[in-house]
Amino acid sequence: MSNLFTPFKLRSVEFKNRVFVSPMCQYSSSDGIPQTWHLVHLGSRAVGGAACIIQESTAVSAEGRISPYDLGIWNDVQMEAYKPITRFIKEQGVMPGIQISHAGRKASVCAPWEGSKGVDEKQGGWSVIGPSALPFNSDSPQPRAMSEAEIDTVIQSFVKAAERCLAAGYEVIEVHAAHGYLLHEFLSPLSNQRTDRYGGSLENRMRLTIEVADAVRKFWPQHLPVFTRISASDWVEGGWDIQQSIELSKKLKAIGIDLMDVSSGGLVPYAKVPDSPGYQVPFAAAIKKEVDMPTGAVGLITIAAQAEEIITKKQADVVFLARELLRDPYWPLHAAQELGENVAWPKQYDRAKPHLHN
Repeated sequence: MSNLFTPFKLRSVEFKNRVFVSPMCQYSSSDGIPQTWHLVHLGSRAVGGAACIIQESTAVSAEGRISPYDLGIWNDVQMEAYKPITRFIKEQGVMPGIQISHAGRKASVCAPWEGSKGVDEKQGGWSVIGPSALPFNSDSPQPRAMSEAEIDTVIQSFVKAAERCLAAGYEVIEVHAAHGYLLHEFLSPLSNQRTDRYGGSLENRMRLTIEVADAVRKFWPQHLPVFTRISASDWVEGGWDIQQSIELSKKLKAIGIDLMDVSSGGLVPYAKVPDSPGYQVPFAAAIKKEVDMPTGAVGLITIAAQAEEIITKKQADVVFLARELLRDPYWPLHAAQELGENVAWPKQYDRAKPHLHN
């Protein structure tokens, strides 16, 4: 039996296999509300055989969006619009998940195909906040350093977002603390130059991520899992790194976080990030080993044998696929075929299922 296609359980949730859809921004919403695009995009991956779909970075507040076209879950109109999506995903035997986030200093920019430059208020942009008054790059908006009152407001925004996620039908929630967005900005000394209890020492820099994750975990039902996505390295000397990531993961495990979704990079534009297959897998393996908690590996995982090896060698418990699932929404069904695993196809597509020759 293929290890990639064995079930995986967290709390009371059983995932039918170890292939998860990584959150991928589509920059295709209006006022934070999902469109037909999102139903078809996410629905296609559910039909395609993944076990869990983590919906793209979904903002906990209007100013927490990356661009004016990002999804949001800060009001009830948005919440209602997700219900047909989660219902369809569940009908395919797949777990609907959602990543909640605040973009911090990387907010108020154009969509990538428009150049990702700062958007001014006349174009629908907004005032940007972060741990310190340090912009991401020369094309980014100038952030304002947050007050402690604003930090408290952000924590509450995550909890209110979690309440709406649950009402919308999501069964897995992921706190986004990676890729240079707000929580990651507090973690890294490259972006956090505060001198209060949220800056300076590792304990202080980790404080906001732990407070947010703890508040979400306390609200989220005990029988459902909470993930946290981190960037395990800034890929820059003197930045956030794997050792600090291990310490953070220990703290998150202690408050009841169920799985670390381990990515890297995104904090600064000048980082030299490798681009070899599976380049982030060692980070997931290190956290799994040192912290003794479930991890997910992500990053240039493209072929079935590679994904199978990651699970077989216990480098991670699940694999998150991103761009490969944009290229092929049915990658899990094809991977099962390659690995000689007989998995169910949607009954509407069953006549097209290739026969295994064992």
